[in-house]
Amino acid sequence: MITTETAVKTANEWIAAWNSHDIDVIMHHYSDDIVFSSPLIVRILDKPDGTIADKPALKAYFLKGLESYPELKFELYHVLVGVNSITIYYKSVRNLVATEVMVLNGEGKIKQCLCHYMEV
Repeated sequence: MITTETAVKTANEWIAAWNSHDIDVIMHHYSDDIVFSSPLIVRILDKPDGTIADKPALKAYFLKGLESYPELKFELYHVLVGVNSITIYYKSVRNLVATEVMVLNGEGKIKQCLCHYMEV
């Protein structure tokens, strides 16, 4: 089970990585066997299933996002703790309210991520 302290630390490090815009720091949080699903994948990549299951492809997608949103700055609202997962609730790009459900592996890396967005 993930502790609250570990969940908060992971969330803060993940937010800081994105706010740094350093792709290598961002990618450090994801396992090699990542499965990443997001409605933005559907929109940006015109990929109907909204899922990327390849770390190099995910890196390319993230780079496209960083290029599209040079002012990107995430703001953490809350962290929820599950058994082997955490949910990060935060303010994303374009003032979107977002949550990401992140299933973590034994090394604390994200092996599955489910993204959800709400326009405000």
